[in-house]
Amino acid sequence: MINFTKFKNLYLLISAILIFFSIFSLIKFGLNLGIDFTGGSSLEIEFLNERPPLNEIKKSLSKIDLGEFYLRGVGKNGIILEIEKKNINPDLKDKILKEIEKFGKIKNPKETFHFKSISPTIGKELTQKAKIFVFLSVLSILIYIAFAFFKLKKPISFWQCALISILALFHDILIPLGLLSFLKIPINIPIVVALLTILGYSINNTVVVFDRVRENLLKERKSKFEDTINLSLCQVLTRSLNTSLTTLFVLISIFFFGGETLKYFALTLILGIIAGTYSSLFLVTSLSIEWAKWRQNF
Repeated sequence: MINFTKFKNLYLLISAILIFFSIFSLIKFGLNLGIDFTGGSSLEIEFLNERPPLNEIKKSLSKIDLGEFYLRGVGKNGIILEIEKKNINPDLKDKILKEIEKFGKIKNPKETFHFKSISPTIGKELTQKAKIFVFLSVLSILIYIAFAFFKLKKPISFWQCALISILALFHDILIPLGLLSFLKIPINIPIVVALLTILGYSINNTVVVFDRVRENLLKERKSKFEDTINLSLCQVLTRSLNTSLTTLFVLISIFFFGGETLKYFALTLILGIIAGTYSSLFLVTSLSIEWAKWRQNF
């Protein structure tokens, strides 16, 4: 049996470095909120033939003073252009139309070339729901661990397990946010959905690990706590890695072949699942051992 816990200081150091750089990135660069949250204008266009490369269209549109804009593909022929400007004058519309028509004919240009106003109301509503979801997630962790781990008093109690689980959640969300901030990727509704999905994934992995620790603590009462943690880690390692890898294979395929629309959604989930798997297997267990040692000294 491999002794994973002897590297616990390394696991904690890696997490500390990642959290530091994530916080630094968020402070220095901030979050680039998309028009789902700030409001703006949206235009959907469909080409008569297959859509030209998005990079070429972006390069051409960059010649116009559009400010911040986002371009994503829809199907084989369509594109959606999102601009942070809320009021698009006729001259700007004509310039956009001329640049886009360089790449091919579009269906009914004069009839369909109308910008739709995007209200930030949806983004505000989603933000409120996300806060509620996070609160309920944290509350559910506390309630579950309170019942499942209530019999545990030493070397670690149920409320300490709950607090460590919440720290793991913070770790798993902060790392993807830090990279998204560094890359200046616009935060839109799909990315928020991905972050909420990471929360659920992280909770599930952490609870599985702690549940096995609880079972082994009740069975192996005479064993050292660190040995019990290592035994539990070895027992759940294969299951956790297999679950994460099968999910990652699908997400990596979506990232490379799923088109521009799903690219950053998949990237956020990839980062979150890697961080969540790492934290549930190595960060949570390392924190539990260190906390138990600190508790014995006081």
